[in-house]
Amino acid sequence: MPAAEVIRPLAEAIVGAELPVRVECWDGSSLGRPDSEVRLRFVRRRALRHLLWEPNELGFARAYVSGDLLLGDDMMEIFSRLEEMAEPDQGPRVHAGPRTMTAALAAGLRLGALGPRPKPPPEEVPWTRGGRLHTMKRDRAAVSHHYDVGNDFYRLVLGDSMVYSCAYWEQPPSPDFGLERAQRAKLDLVARKLGLRPGMKLLDVGCGWGGFVMHAAQAYGVHAVGVTLSEQQAAYARAQVGARGLADRIQIRVQDYRQVIDGPYDAIASIGMSEHVGVAQLPTYATGLYAQLAPGGRLLNHAISRRPEGGWEPNRTSFIQRYVFPDGELEPLATVVEELEDAGFEVRDVEALREHYDLTLRAWVANLEAHWNEAVALSTAGRARVWRLYMAGSALSFASNRLGVTQVLAVKPAPGGSAVFPRTRTDLLG
Repeated sequence: MPAAEVIRPLAEAIVGAELPVRVECWDGSSLGRPDSEVRLRFVRRRALRHLLWEPNELGFARAYVSGDLLLGDDMMEIFSRLEEMAEPDQGPRVHAGPRTMTAALAAGLRLGALGPRPKPPPEEVPWTRGGRLHTMKRDRAAVSHHYDVGNDFYRLVLGDSMVYSCAYWEQPPSPDFGLERAQRAKLDLVARKLGLRPGMKLLDVGCGWGGFVMHAAQAYGVHAVGVTLSEQQAAYARAQVGARGLADRIQIRVQDYRQVIDGPYDAIASIGMSEHVGVAQLPTYATGLYAQLAPGGRLLNHAISRRPEGGWEPNRTSFIQRYVFPDGELEPLATVVEELEDAGFEVRDVEALREHYDLTLRAWVANLEAHWNEAVALSTAGRARVWRLYMAGSALSFASNRLGVTQVLAVKPAPGGSAVFPRTRTDLLG
């Protein structure tokens, strides 16, 4: 019997009995809709073993990252179609359950695919890594897993800006307003919200490849310190700072945010960093930044948030936890605001950028797919698949409101309670 017919019950358990996808197998057999944009290709029998040992998101991820199970060429189109089939509040998922397990076992038995648990792809982070969650040592290892995969690889994905956070797109969009201009617009938005002026002292917590500190120094005349836990990011940022003649105004450090004690700073930016902090460390994060900020100084916290009803807990079968952001935690916006206020900050402005991140991630996916062979050569095929899967899936999560991203602008009140803050938003943004 053709392999496709044997795995039909498994495919139906994963995507539904109507099989609105195209399923292809290693022997050339297929089933489902021939015209479907979503193609699920079982390249090797071993894909069944991945799903048998882990009949859930992790098994699917291992099969895909290892190349045993592949999807079509246009990941955004695929995820858009899967989104239409999924429950709106859940999105595309691979559900563990008796039906999936039984189907995988039966297919594996008939196709001679049973055997020991396949070795996970090398891109996977072991679930048991030792050490307490969010210690400085463990946080550095988690950051290194995600960011130290090659600056040239990231340049292919992010473009020349090398900015790895939500861009700021004009409305309505125009053909000449692409990713680079949108990222410059975001950097300028942050600088204006912080009220940067010549001579000010700026701290950028989680500075990435140095995009914001360089923009702030060049366009606003500030002196800046950027801290990151990534050695590769720091090396790139230092080289760029030197090449732009900014070494007298910018210092890049490999340093944990908890080790910064050389304030006061006139302004602090945290752009896409607090997702790595963890809910248990949020009070430490907030009080630490408050202590390093001068009275009247502003903090801009730019972070991804989750819906309040979607609780976070360690999950050994999570694709994001095992392949993308180990130990990452997303909290509701209200939790972040509460911690900032408890630390003494006065929150003055909140701006949601959810739709902007959908557009940004789509641009990154397009960059990766347009330079696929080069991306694989610069890293591994598995790593490129991880980034493709996570960025496409994340784009749909922002578009469907399962994830949000928000800029929270807070001020450290001066003695007597004065906020030293513009009265209107027009004045705030200049």
